[in-house]
Amino acid sequence: MSSFRNRPKDNYIHEADWNSLYVLTEHWKSDIVFYKEDLKFLHHLIEKYFIWMARKENIDMVREIEVSLIDTDKKCDKLVKQVDVHLHHLAELIDNPFAYDSHEFRTEHAQLEDNLTLFVKQFRANRKEVFSITEHVIDGEEMVKQLGLVS
Repeated sequence: MSSFRNRPKDNYIHEADWNSLYVLTEHWKSDIVFYKEDLKFLHHLIEKYFIWMARKENIDMVREIEVSLIDTDKKCDKLVKQVDVHLHHLAELIDNPFAYDSHEFRTEHAQLEDNLTLFVKQFRANRKEVFSITEHVIDGEEMVKQLGLVS
């Protein structure tokens, strides 16, 4: 689906042992926690420049990105919970390999990976948009200062 996938090969999920899948899932958790912190930074960036972004010509762009960031926050929180549950199930499988249907669990593991991939795509698009809007606003303010229209 995208370069976010961390599998060494295509059939990895169906061939890997439980310990290897646990390590992979811990890596996903680390990534998603990082993205959660980065989302806080993006919100902070919007708040910091809100006065300039809130000008009439920028307000629609800011509103759209803020709505998208809130949606991304919700997806991130949901993924954190899903990964935690998944890690718990993997720990149970390591202790008792017959605790869950292996094929069904591996299918769910692949779905979780796909959900993470979609989240990362949305996150990256939001991040790019926030930076673009911020850059637009800062460049506009610099131009106004250079023209001497504001002291």
